[in-house]
Amino acid sequence: MKRICGLQSAVAVALLLMVNGESAAADRLRGRAIAQRWCSECHVVAPGQVRGSDTVPTFAQIGESERFDERSLSTFLATPHHSRMPNLSLTRTEIADLVAYMKSKEP
Repeated sequence: MKRICGLQSAVAVALLLMVNGESAAADRLRGRAIAQRWCSECHVVAPGQVRGSDTVPTFAQIGESERFDERSLSTFLATPHHSRMPNLSLTRTEIADLVAYMKSKEP
């Protein structure tokens, strides 16, 4: 009986590690959905978007910028006191997904 309980515990831990490992990877498709929902009011976030402010960079410009690597983008998005951006209160996972989308070469 103890052996079965130990095996069940080991399997449960392994499954949790697998699930956490999968969710830790940034998902650019989720990032695109976040961008379209929260960022497209001001930024052009995707090819073909016709609305956006001309006073802020497009996501393509941000993604291609040498100034903004993944780390600096993540830090910027996690800082709630931007001068012109609203505080979106994004989670670390949402930030990672959004950065993955911005840095991807695919729409």
